[in-house]
Amino acid sequence: MTAATATAPAPAQETGPAAGAGTAAPRRPRRRAAVERISLALLPRPRATRTDVLLCLGLLTVIMVVQAWNITRFPNLSDDEGTYLAQAWAVQQGDGLAHYTYWYDHPPVGWLQIALLTWIPSLISPDWMTVATMRYAMLPVGAVSAVLVYALALRLRLPRWSAFAAMALFGLSPLSVVLQREIFLDNLAVLWILLAFWLAASPSRHLWHHFGAGLAAAVSVLTKETMLLVLPALLVTMWRHSHPETRKFAVTGAITSCVLVGLLYPLFALLNSELFPGAGHVSLIDGIVYQLSRPGSGSLFEPGTGSHAVVQSWLYYDSVIIYGGLAGAALLVVTHRWSVTARALAGPALAVVILAVVVTRPSGYLPAMYVIQALPFLALVLAAGAASVTHAVLRRRRPGREGIPQRRAVTVARWTAAVALGVAAVAVVAPTWYQGNKTALTEDANASYRAAVAWMGREVAEPADTRVLVDDAVWLDLVHQGYEPGTGVIWFYKADLDPAVTETLPGGYRDIDYVVSSPTVRRDAVDLPIVKDALENSTPVAVFGDGEDRIEIRRIAGGDR
Repeated sequence: MTAATATAPAPAQETGPAAGAGTAAPRRPRRRAAVERISLALLPRPRATRTDVLLCLGLLTVIMVVQAWNITRFPNLSDDEGTYLAQAWAVQQGDGLAHYTYWYDHPPVGWLQIALLTWIPSLISPDWMTVATMRYAMLPVGAVSAVLVYALALRLRLPRWSAFAAMALFGLSPLSVVLQREIFLDNLAVLWILLAFWLAASPSRHLWHHFGAGLAAAVSVLTKETMLLVLPALLVTMWRHSHPETRKFAVTGAITSCVLVGLLYPLFALLNSELFPGAGHVSLIDGIVYQLSRPGSGSLFEPGTGSHAVVQSWLYYDSVIIYGGLAGAALLVVTHRWSVTARALAGPALAVVILAVVVTRPSGYLPAMYVIQALPFLALVLAAGAASVTHAVLRRRRPGREGIPQRRAVTVARWTAAVALGVAAVAVVAPTWYQGNKTALTEDANASYRAAVAWMGREVAEPADTRVLVDDAVWLDLVHQGYEPGTGVIWFYKADLDPAVTETLPGGYRDIDYVVSSPTVRRDAVDLPIVKDALENSTPVAVFGDGEDRIEIRRIAGGDR
């Protein structure tokens, strides 16, 4: 399919007495109006064939090999990954919704899914339940998401080669390879929102498909609440692709199902008497207030701010998908009135615009994983923009007065231009992707963490009676080495912020034996008095790595233990 811009058929010429000299020729504005009135439903929709399935499986195999290669060694283990996996472990152990007090920082649906994904591996070998090895559980999530990008592209009437390109952009971009490996709630939420878009663009237009889209959207939001930003784009897609006679029922049903499922979260808090703030307990409202009041990351356009550093880290891995996706969204917005592709891709284009506007807020908090939810939409609109440009170059027009020879020359020129554009695109993308994916496939960023964990298992004689502050990236590693979860191996934030842990430290830092000082611990200790005192009153007994990324094992000096 190459129809990026629909052209209405030329009006039939009248013959006979009625077609006299006084008959006015049809005006071009009316012809353009006819173009605008063409319904998306009248356009052909690519059907998946056996060849499509084989090509999709072949590309999916390449994506999975690239994402799995060196997955335990790159990128750096993160505290967020460790937190989500530790919470999933707590669910598996029957210890509640978190390894410490669950305080409604995020809805628990995300790590409940992680618990299901890691359940069988943890039964086979409990020691596998660590961040590095359990990254493999994210591979099926990435695989399903990549297939959904391809299927959604076909449903949005992109040509097959463009749908194939969207899948490759989503799965093989170095930015995707790095972030989709990690145990982030955002990766799970992307799968559900892609399913919602796929159902919303259903060609059969069954009402249950739209209800299902609302349910999938609700699960996506309950997996990672920032997916709320994408819901307007989902409604636009549903409006564009639903039948005019049932559109109101479809949209109403989708909104109703989404809201009803979403209300289960506050209902859970209400039944636990934790909806409203109060003395002696956590609350959902407190959690929401905390998330909304987090210190901002500063302006994206001001060097030295957190937002600027985060965006630069994205661009370091892949500037092509970000700049290209933004350009594709802009092209679709500008050509919306006369391009069928632009109207079909209105939802993904709006998603890119919304997410980009949020990034530019000077006062908002911008986490590094925020770009994950934008990746599928950036890939789709970039592929759609490429399809539109290709169609504009190759589109056939009426032959000139000299007839067929001229048309052949023009056709050759157009195909030459299209091939040149394709070669130029590959020339731009290949070096960036080669360098970014080479880093992901070859570097070992976690050697220091592995060495620190091995030292704690080898050198500490009685781990069950030892108390140590760590970040969550290695919390489960030490649990499997025999340290007491919760109050023996302590997630360092909880020493200051969780009363249930703080009351077990009446002597403050003196009740702690070791601190595993990682970059995360050193960075956040400024606002944590006990952790800060522990660092200041300890001496390193082992150091792994160097520079800002070093891992220090520090022994507390002058403690009572």
